[in-house]
Amino acid sequence: MQTSPRAEEHWRRTRNLMITSLVIWFVFSFGIHFFVAALNQFVIGGFPLGFYMAAQGSLIVFVVLIFWFAWKQNKIDEEFGLAEEE
Repeated sequence: MQTSPRAEEHWRRTRNLMITSLVIWFVFSFGIHFFVAALNQFVIGGFPLGFYMAAQGSLIVFVVLIFWFAWKQNKIDEEFGLAEEE
């Protein structure tokens, strides 16, 4: 089955966005928690940075990541004429 170059470009950009999002997710899911002891040397608002990132920071990043991903994917879909009608 042949696909058009336009469809291949759409998939390439969507795939790259997905990979970028997964790398960010991995860093804040595992990377931050893996280095929590080292991050605890820094203090923000009276709390060690490692504790803050484990308790609140990662969750904030995940929520922002969801909205950023949806916004970027919508821009890609609009560019290729695949956006949903509102």
